[in-house]
Amino acid sequence: MIEHPEPELSRPLRSWIRSSPGTHLWLLIIALTSVIVVIAPDQLDHVLLHRNSSNLHELTRHPIRSLISSAFWIENPASLALYAVLFEFFHAPVERWLGTLRWFVIVATAHITATLVSQRVVLSAIRDHRAPRSMVHVVDIGVSYGLAAAIGVLTYRLPHPWRWFYLAGVVAFFGIPLLTGANFTDLGHAIALAVGLLAWPLTRHPQPTTVSRET
Repeated sequence: MIEHPEPELSRPLRSWIRSSPGTHLWLLIIALTSVIVVIAPDQLDHVLLHRNSSNLHELTRHPIRSLISSAFWIENPASLALYAVLFEFFHAPVERWLGTLRWFVIVATAHITATLVSQRVVLSAIRDHRAPRSMVHVVDIGVSYGLAAAIGVLTYRLPHPWRWFYLAGVVAFFGIPLLTGANFTDLGHAIALAVGLLAWPLTRHPQPTTVSRET
């Protein structure tokens, strides 16, 4: 029996995926849920997005489920390709650098903190009659809070002086919307970015880099 050698191009690809398994598993689940939204009958896609949202209604009824499930859906499946690129540029390097556990702790903390604080602000706005009651059911899903945290913590991976240019750009990107008519999502992004920046102690002893060799 003749064994065909593995194509050379597949080896670095498999090595990269194995070096950041959490990132790629997360991306795979998002791809699957995006397909579900696309093929769902009319109106069912809206039901799915609302049921898996971390809005005030769902947080009150199913707090744990809504916090978890909201991290695996995106409102517009057409943006899946963009998220795939962003995951490779930000999540994968952070996971490979710090290890899956620390990457997960940072991203999960940012997602939960940003969601709870931003929705608390929404609740206060509703009670003060600064926001409509319908905001209780607003769609609040997506992966952007975790992504903002990864973008923040990646600051410490860059050498001087590029670190400061990168940080200035990131703060401007997330800060300008916050200062110019921000909504609850803009606030959540800023909070998640802050969580990533505050995770500096977790970057002091990064995971040792290993070189995968396959024969």
